[in-house]
Amino acid sequence: MLVGYSSSSEDDGEAGGEAEGAKNQSETTCRKCQEEDDGLPTRKKPKTEEEGPKSRLPLPGCVLAMFPDEVDSQTEDSSLHGGRIRSFKHERGNWASYVYFPYNPEEEFGELLDGILSAAGARGVVLTAQDEFHLSLSQTVVLRHHWIQPFTQSLKSSLTGCKRFVCSAGRLRVYSNAEKTRTFLGMEVSTGHAQLLDLIRTVDRTMTEFRLETFYKDPSFHVSLAWCVGDQTVQMEECMQELQSLVDDHEDRPFVLRLDCSELRCRTGNKTFRFPLES
Repeated sequence: MLVGYSSSSEDDGEAGGEAEGAKNQSETTCRKCQEEDDGLPTRKKPKTEEEGPKSRLPLPGCVLAMFPDEVDSQTEDSSLHGGRIRSFKHERGNWASYVYFPYNPEEEFGELLDGILSAAGARGVVLTAQDEFHLSLSQTVVLRHHWIQPFTQSLKSSLTGCKRFVCSAGRLRVYSNAEKTRTFLGMEVSTGHAQLLDLIRTVDRTMTEFRLETFYKDPSFHVSLAWCVGDQTVQMEECMQELQSLVDDHEDRPFVLRLDCSELRCRTGNKTFRFPLES
């Protein structure tokens, strides 16, 4: 028997027969599968591309509270902070930090400050009292979150042997920040200057260790009383004599601000570290 090449029509017929047979076999198999699957739960349909992504559930408040350093864009809105502008932009994981002595004012101080703000306002200088009062021993620097523990530990070690003392202030002075975006009314320290300089050298050693900016070369130690937006140095200087007279003649005697320098503090973000000095 001679073996020849099949024609296209013959190939189609053979292919068609095989296809038809396969079709019949497939239908039989499907019916059998369907019979076997009767009584079983329907399988889930595979996810198709047309199905939209599920919306993410909001995080509970207790979880958000675990990350207080992560703030939204509203923190950069100066209108939400009395017009104040950040000296540096907030970035995730960066914590604004500074070293200081707290001042807890007595009632007499509050009465004097109210009089000073009223007199300045009458001269066209609208001042806002500080939320809290302190004497700075460092510039405001930026600490990465993982630096906080070693930084505060270094500061604690450096302060070993430092003695507590008392300083006083009574002379008003005008200050402004480096960017000239805020002007401050402060009360300059008159006694305790030497002890404060010793502490500055101690704090600066830690700053240098972490390659952070040290304190000013010729510092004017002071407690800031109030502030206003912008550079209003000239306007405030014009009414300084009147404001100082309120301090000098307060209740028939000069007012003296006394600051108990017994516990140095470091604030970084929303955390405050305390370093009691030796007696």
